[in-house]
Amino acid sequence: MKKAMEISFDRHALDLPALEIAEGVRSGRFKAVDIMVESLRRARIAQKAANCFALLREEQAMAAAVAADAAVARGDVMGALIGVPFAAKDLTPTKGDITTLGSWSSGDWTPDESALVVRRLEAAGAILMGKTTTPEFAFSSFTVSPRFGVTRNPWDLSRTSGGSSGGSAVAVATGVVPFAEGTDMGGSVRIPAAFCGVVGLKPSFGRIPMTILPSQLDDISHFGPLARRTEDAVAFMAAASGPSDEDMSSAPIGFDAAQCQTLDLRGRRFALSYDLGYYRIDAGVRQAIAETVERMRRAGAMIEEVDLGWTRAVNDRWYDLWCVFMAAYFGERLEAWRDRMDPEIVKLIECGLRLGAVDIKRIELLRTEMWRGLATILTGREALLCPTCAIPAPSVERIDDDFVGDDEHHRFTGLDMTCPFNLLPQSPALSVPAGFTPDGLPVGLQIVGHRFQDERVLAIGGAVQALGT
Repeated sequence: MKKAMEISFDRHALDLPALEIAEGVRSGRFKAVDIMVESLRRARIAQKAANCFALLREEQAMAAAVAADAAVARGDVMGALIGVPFAAKDLTPTKGDITTLGSWSSGDWTPDESALVVRRLEAAGAILMGKTTTPEFAFSSFTVSPRFGVTRNPWDLSRTSGGSSGGSAVAVATGVVPFAEGTDMGGSVRIPAAFCGVVGLKPSFGRIPMTILPSQLDDISHFGPLARRTEDAVAFMAAASGPSDEDMSSAPIGFDAAQCQTLDLRGRRFALSYDLGYYRIDAGVRQAIAETVERMRRAGAMIEEVDLGWTRAVNDRWYDLWCVFMAAYFGERLEAWRDRMDPEIVKLIECGLRLGAVDIKRIELLRTEMWRGLATILTGREALLCPTCAIPAPSVERIDDDFVGDDEHHRFTGLDMTCPFNLLPQSPALSVPAGFTPDGLPVGLQIVGHRFQDERVLAIGGAVQALGT
């Protein structure tokens, strides 16, 4: 049975969908200042309980809210997100704010320019109210860092928020903001979304330009929204998406919010895999997914279980890429900062330094085989459905290495079911709330769509949410 969230607030205009908040500010029904005062009030409470912020931008955010109200009074043309508070991850540069990546090795780096995704949200009128916690270099499924400590789950403060965008997920789940920015290289948006009971999208590769990495040739990294509901994720995507020469790999397509209207499920075909062929699935997670699938069937969806033919090699090879990613981008910090780094990131970097180029290139063969199988399964179907995570949120005392074994039945005991779809980056993957385990922990349903069909996946997610939990 669902239990109450440990951090909750009385209803306020801030709890409306983002576009309704903006319309209220634009019409004069709400004041941006009042919205921001409530956002910051909630943020301070959530921070004390769950440790989800690296910093709050109280002075800057209030000044921006005052300016928004003044612009409304003058009759200026308003952006679609005028007065809407949002948060950004401490991995993502924001102008004038200390940006640490959760690491002491970053010192007090203060960027001169914000990342494009943040600039686009601000250009639409949204107001950055804080920077959210991340594990060091966003490496982990648990948001805990040497610099900021542990970020806790608002449903059960003894459990993890997930990672690496855990602070953003908590900010959204507790109602501090309607949406927050996150990054996803192996599930770092979708994992905390599932654990905290919110929406999280890994967009198709390049839909939001990735401008914060040293290389523009990386192909597993995505910006994406964590949001209270799919319509808030749509509002985020409408503002943040679109090509830019700042990222030569950005997709030359825009985002059409009109195509995200909730999908009528009648007659729609879906593929379903509870375990991707090799995971051990927690019984409570499986039951919640099964109940959501049954609601979809009652609404007219045709859902067939499929065999992807994948194995644990998928996760092992993603891990190899992740080690190389960390070694290539952060390995130079190891010599000077090893003693103040998370021991797990040190291990990742050292592993990456040992891997050979041919071994890494051969991973493309596996990825190609995976894609051919998924493309076949998606033919004639809307999407693949599966759990976002194989288990509910574990204790904050656990670490990633606790979830890399096999059980007595040779099933993989992994935590997330997200990293396989970073190996297939052109397919969008959305996590939507799908009920609760018997002890009241949120479960996420993952919806994996056709290449670059982000709008369709969001429309499906809206339909699932409309069925309730």
